[in-house]
Amino acid sequence: MDSPPLYLPLLLLTSLLTLWQGAGAQSLFTIDSVTLKLDPSGEVTSGTLMDLNCEVSVSHDQSQPLTHSFNFLRDDVLVYSKNTTEPAVLHQLTPARAANSGTYKCQVIVQDKSKGSSTHRLTVTGLQTPVLQVNSRMPFEGDEVAATCSAPDESGSLLFHFYQDQEKIKQVRATGNSVDTRLELKHAGDKHLRCYFEITMLPAAGRSNNSNTVKVMVEELFITPVMNILPGKDVIEGDIVEIVCRVVNPPPNVAVFLTKDKRVLKTASVSLSHSFRVLAEDSGEYVCKADRGNVQKEAYKSIKVKELFSKPVLVMKPREVFETEFFTLNCYTDRYSHERINISEVKYSLYRNQVLLTSGGNYSATAHPSLNGNYSCQAQAQGRGQTKKIFKNSTQIVLKAKVPVSVPLLSVVGGMLILGKPFQLQCQSDNGSLPITYTLLSPHRQAEFRVVRSPWDLALFNITSIHRSTDIHSFSCKAENNPSQPHMESSGEHLRRTATIIEPVSRPLLTMTPNMGDVAEGENLTLTCTVQRGTPPITYTWYHTKSALPLLSKTTNGMRSSHSVQGVSREHGGGYYCVTNNPSNDSQRSAIVTVGVKLAGWKKGLIAAFCILLTVSLIIIIILVKKCLLPFRRERTVELSVKPASTKTDETLRLTHGEVNEAANVTPGVMGRSVWSDHVSGSESDDQTSEETTEVPVPQYTEVHPQEVDLTRAPVKKGTDTVYSEVRNSNQARFS
Repeated sequence: MDSPPLYLPLLLLTSLLTLWQGAGAQSLFTIDSVTLKLDPSGEVTSGTLMDLNCEVSVSHDQSQPLTHSFNFLRDDVLVYSKNTTEPAVLHQLTPARAANSGTYKCQVIVQDKSKGSSTHRLTVTGLQTPVLQVNSRMPFEGDEVAATCSAPDESGSLLFHFYQDQEKIKQVRATGNSVDTRLELKHAGDKHLRCYFEITMLPAAGRSNNSNTVKVMVEELFITPVMNILPGKDVIEGDIVEIVCRVVNPPPNVAVFLTKDKRVLKTASVSLSHSFRVLAEDSGEYVCKADRGNVQKEAYKSIKVKELFSKPVLVMKPREVFETEFFTLNCYTDRYSHERINISEVKYSLYRNQVLLTSGGNYSATAHPSLNGNYSCQAQAQGRGQTKKIFKNSTQIVLKAKVPVSVPLLSVVGGMLILGKPFQLQCQSDNGSLPITYTLLSPHRQAEFRVVRSPWDLALFNITSIHRSTDIHSFSCKAENNPSQPHMESSGEHLRRTATIIEPVSRPLLTMTPNMGDVAEGENLTLTCTVQRGTPPITYTWYHTKSALPLLSKTTNGMRSSHSVQGVSREHGGGYYCVTNNPSNDSQRSAIVTVGVKLAGWKKGLIAAFCILLTVSLIIIIILVKKCLLPFRRERTVELSVKPASTKTDETLRLTHGEVNEAANVTPGVMGRSVWSDHVSGSESDDQTSEETTEVPVPQYTEVHPQEVDLTRAPVKKGTDTVYSEVRNSNQARFS
């Protein structure tokens, strides 16, 4: 058991002193400095005496010195500790080894304060030369000797290497500075042993020098066995052979083994004898081995055994037989030893499933499932001068009568085919031994072959398409598995009975009732979707071009279906089409039928009545307006305005074309009068005008041709003034 580290009791003592000091009066102090010195410093060789001196400087107010705890650390690991009132402590490495290499530091603790020195690197080069010792200098070959390799002054984990001459024979890891092990010396002769070591945790330290060399004389073991075979190496089956294997003048602890083909036949101490009756398979090489420890010596001898008779051969004809076919079994040997037996002395027996079938070498029968099994032949003979018979068995023959192929059935894979699309046909026989060759026959295509060799294979034939349901009747299939027998052919009845033939729907025709393009509002609209061909059930779906959603979908067995729209309104106008589908999943779409929605009859009558009423109302209004305007029109029919005479004699007469026309449209009584009048005086003209206004009769409209104004005509004069008469036409005269 490992002892506790040395620094643990020291740390405990330091803690107790610190507590004792803390119980007394508190002192005032400060740690000024901590100094570490290595002598010699830096890099030193292994075996050098090293001094590590740590000094501390403390300022305090006590008359007695304070207790200092000195701790020496290598690579931050405590390696030495001491408590003292002295200001310096010396730690010695006597001597320094490679394991002492590292970074050193001194840490000083005074009561509750601590301070460390600067670090110093120490490198110790070189390793101690190890010492090798063995417990025996004259072992036998194959023996093991105890060896010890040690480096007493080294520390740490060491890895030791052992060599025999220039060959490394072992490697051992040790926790201390020495190791004990056993070394096996395999070969005889003078051997030189040595060892060296490495420090596991310091690979940079390298390897040590080789240890001292130990000479060992390995003695040879004379245990090579002697092997004899009686009566000799060449024998005949049935002879007794004895093999003797022994070691002459053996050392202790020797064992011998007799083996053949790595199989141990017998073992004993020092010597053995093995006797047995030989057979042909006993021919070969025998090995006699002498074994002591890890050393083996061997001797080899071969035996050649001649057959008394050869292994029997069982032959079945034909090699493959079908049920109800005739087969024969024949057993024979083709070689035998003439000096020991005659061929007639070899006797045969036939067995089925290891049960005697017949005594003799021949057997014949008609194949049947009850005769299936494993057949074998056994031959026996006894040579001259031999006391026991030799038995030999032939290789077994497995007889399993093949089953003739039955009539194949031709079927559609999946049970359904669609006209115009590819499909598969399967040809299969319920009975028949594999392999079976299937042939698909059709007058419109070349014959195709499929060979089914395993139960998981299927005879599948890919058909491009057929376009008429009656074309399925042209396919047939034949199957054969015995070339000596006629093939079996399907009748096609099963295919016609089981195949479901789907004819895709033709393009539908969409018609409407009423069949005219327009439908009156409120009437019923019927859309009929019709197909010419297709296997039912057929799904009819109606669509309006304004929406992608279907209006209605129906599935029926008929070739047509209808969709009715009750009470057509303006929203029902537009394009319609239908889509048909059946189990072929091949949809067909009709052409678009446009439906126009016209006004209802009562709406047309109402509009016509309203138009007539409006027309009559307008006529009445016009008549009333004319009657109201008639008196006013009479007053303004003819208005003759005569202007007073002007003092100017050079004025010309002005008369518009309209005024001429109005003047022409006068009453018959006035028509003879000229538009030109002589006014005697202004009062007379006024009286005349007034009188005419009150007595003018109802005007009569007569076509008047205006006359051109004669500008050469002399104006009417009164006194010295020239008087012009002006005919004016009123607005009312224009209406007339």
